[in-house]
Amino acid sequence: MQIQALLQELYERYQGLAEGNVARYIPELARFDPKLFAIGIMTTSGDFYGIGDVEQHFTLQSMSKPFTYGLVLEERGRDEVLRYVGVEPTGQSFNSIILDEKSGRAYNPMVNSGAIAVASLIRGADAAERSKRMLHMFSQYAGRALTFDLPTFLSERENGHRNRAIAHLMKNFNMLEGDLNEALELYFQQCSVLVNIKDIATMAATLAHRGINPITQQQALQPKYVRDILSVMLTCGMYDMSGWWAYRIGIPSKSGVSGGIWGVVPNRMGIAVFSPPLNEHGHSVRGIQVFTDLADQLRLHVFEVLDNL
Repeated sequence: MQIQALLQELYERYQGLAEGNVARYIPELARFDPKLFAIGIMTTSGDFYGIGDVEQHFTLQSMSKPFTYGLVLEERGRDEVLRYVGVEPTGQSFNSIILDEKSGRAYNPMVNSGAIAVASLIRGADAAERSKRMLHMFSQYAGRALTFDLPTFLSERENGHRNRAIAHLMKNFNMLEGDLNEALELYFQQCSVLVNIKDIATMAATLAHRGINPITQQQALQPKYVRDILSVMLTCGMYDMSGWWAYRIGIPSKSGVSGGIWGVVPNRMGIAVFSPPLNEHGHSVRGIQVFTDLADQLRLHVFEVLDNL
């Protein structure tokens, strides 16, 4: 009840915040009402607390990247994945056309280049099987059957020229496996997976719970790879705000241009916020405020424990 009261307080505090702009470079995202706002927390014991537009569906967009990264880590192992995708921050925006000058690989799996390379590594006999495996993986994290949003997928595919340029550059350096167009299709599909605030809070809580879904108790990811995902999320998950985020909030997190931010507090909870207006870095304005207050009031910073030494 204390958590629910805190969420109510934060919702009322930031509901009237009118800063930021809804993403418009993908037509389907431009349709969102900027007043939409939801906050959710799922604990590792399976208790959910939510406030606001909790039934509203939105697409994962870049919030999908840590999960597909985990999938290929399981399928390929750390060493093989590192051949294609590094783990270093770029200090640049999510869609920068930049690769490591020495290796030709993407800097990390949280930026678009790294996520497209990761999509190319998903195993399967054909495109349909790979897509099915990917969607099944997302569903295991959420604890229910998820679906793709076809209008968003088509909008992404129609307007994804910059991502195509990134993919062609990586293909030039042999940093994409298999067919380039198939990798892009998989990437556009993962971005178009539909969720609500409870889904994404549950997905975050699954990582907080050593890869075990707190509701279904199914193992969505091998525990040894949870560390890999959270490490990269903390250092790279918020793009060119990652340093500030790690310093000020200290919660491994990932954002998406649909307006969502989710974060993982190991062994405790998954946190999710949805609010479409974004700042200049592509992160939800209300989401940043909510995460900042939650980190302070619940003492969630990853290094908060140092105060007790």
